[in-house]
Amino acid sequence: MTDISSLGSSAAAMVANPAAALKKAAVDTSASFESALSKVQTAIAGPPKTGFTAGPTYEAGTIAGKTKAALNDTIRAAKSALHVKP
Repeated sequence: MTDISSLGSSAAAMVANPAAALKKAAVDTSASFESALSKVQTAIAGPPKTGFTAGPTYEAGTIAGKTKAALNDTIRAAKSALHVKP
């Protein structure tokens, strides 16, 4: 005689496994699409810009800002060495 309980659990597994596989495929597809979209956006518009876009903090990060800071430091050091008061 066949045990009916094993038949019931097999049927449940047959229904649950494809549903789980379908959900995993949907998540994987979504992640893959997001990755591809991000790469296309980066290729077209360049990398995302974050942080400051104006003001002293922005200026300090530019080449002109760094050059100005280095020049000011050099002048300040020369004044200090020559004991020149502002």
